[in-house]
Amino acid sequence: MGHRFINELVPGELLEDQVFLVLSKDLRSTTQGSLYIHVILGDRTGQLLGRVWQASEAMYRAIPEGGFLRVRGRTENYKGNLQFIVEAIAPVKPEEVDLADFLPRSQRDVEEMWERTKTILRRVENRHLRLLIKHFVQDEALMEGFKKAPAAVQMHHSYLGGLLEHTLNVLELGLLVTPRYPSLSMDLVLAGIFLHDLGKAEEMAYETNFTYTDCGQLVGHIVQCAVWIDRKVAAVEAESGEPFPKPMRDALQHIVLSHHGKHEFGSPRLPAMPEAILVHLLDNIDAKLAQYFAAIQTDRDEHSNWTQYVRSLETKVFKADVMGAQAKPSRA
Repeated sequence: MGHRFINELVPGELLEDQVFLVLSKDLRSTTQGSLYIHVILGDRTGQLLGRVWQASEAMYRAIPEGGFLRVRGRTENYKGNLQFIVEAIAPVKPEEVDLADFLPRSQRDVEEMWERTKTILRRVENRHLRLLIKHFVQDEALMEGFKKAPAAVQMHHSYLGGLLEHTLNVLELGLLVTPRYPSLSMDLVLAGIFLHDLGKAEEMAYETNFTYTDCGQLVGHIVQCAVWIDRKVAAVEAESGEPFPKPMRDALQHIVLSHHGKHEFGSPRLPAMPEAILVHLLDNIDAKLAQYFAAIQTDRDEHSNWTQYVRSLETKVFKADVMGAQAKPSRA
């Protein structure tokens, strides 16, 4: 039997000799005191909750979190969601699997998105910012990571190419919204959007699964990018032979440092400039919409108008097509 993708599974299937990626695992106790394993399995099409009853600590240790697991068991319906009752397990070496089956990727063409991103960035007119962007774009190793990395482990755009796709979406929003407010600097908005999540190219690991690097855990993408701006500014000054305007550098670093909007969301600073609050809000629009769309697309209960509760959104999502699939746009 070939690989059965998670989005193809239905309740009542008997699966034998199937390999999944282990996204997380947890050893828990039942109300009767026996042990069971709560495991989240994945492939490129989605995630699947698995349970291993009558488990042991040795069995738990044998499951490679972030690695691959060969399983046998059966699928069943549990409160409107699919779950997998695991009856047998065996670890699998990464070289024995086709990684393309397990790592989700953007449905859009990465090189086309990259070319569009560069086209938008060419609209930046300020020569200092243009030189700074050039030094980032010409950093081949960094840009390869930027084009390949997910934007998050789970929250939004959590697939290969997701970071680039998210950044491009926000750049497009910047082009639409910024002209409505003539006092805003389009140059600063576009440069800030390009850089706001760039540190995730260093923060994220995505060789066999999506997780955080040591640098990502210790430093984080926000501070990492602020450090990179300082380094690239020094390179620009060395190339141009003149100082980079300090207020411009400070403003760009502020946009990066404040783009999460609140201290409790990881922002070292709160947005204190019009351009900074705009970048934060546009970033949030794309990230939140991606979560709503993903919740609708991955929900399995065809008989309910609502998805399961989405913790990151703090709500269930209403998924009924109230306008009708064939609804025509209204005319003013």
